Amino acid sequence: MDVYRSNPDEGFKQIVVTYQERIYWQIRRYTKNHDDTEDVMQNVFIKVWAGLKNFREDSSLYTWLFRIAYNETHTFLKSASKRVNFEQDPPLFEKGIVVEGKEYSGDEIEKILKDALDTLPEKQRLVFELRYFEEIKFTEISDMTGTSVGALKASYHLAAKKIEEIIKQY
Repeated sequence: MDVYRSNPDEGFKQIVVTYQERIYWQIRRYTKNHDDTEDVMQNVFIKVWAGLKNFREDSSLYTWLFRIAYNETHTFLKSASKRVNFEQDPPLFEKGIVVEGKEYSGDEIEKILKDALDTLPEKQRLVFELRYFEEIKFTEISDMTGTSVGALKASYHLAAKKIEEIIKQY
């Protein structure tokens, strides 16, 4: 934050370079589309630029960015649910895997995981994605969400069990 106070343009560039990839993937898990993710990211960083001078450092910079990205993503998804989008990105998994003698294509693996994540309540999904994919500590997730560490651990455990059960059905 010292760089921002002495040189706002350079400080903002440094924030974007440092956090853009993490924010991109956080948003992408919800939008599931590169173009939509880019649109939401643009809105996020516009809000960051506008609000940076008022950032009080009560929480970490990433926690503040996360909250802005989370709110912008959900605002976008609410408005996007009113329109139909047929564009699809290339698959995340290029190669398939074999499990118990059955071969699954990359598309099948991606669909199974997406289906499993989509069954989770929003809070469980958020906690699972932050902990499992982003490897963020429960204490940091607690700061981001305002939820106790114990409740987050319980949500994560329940989410993992539900995902495991869904995957076993395939």
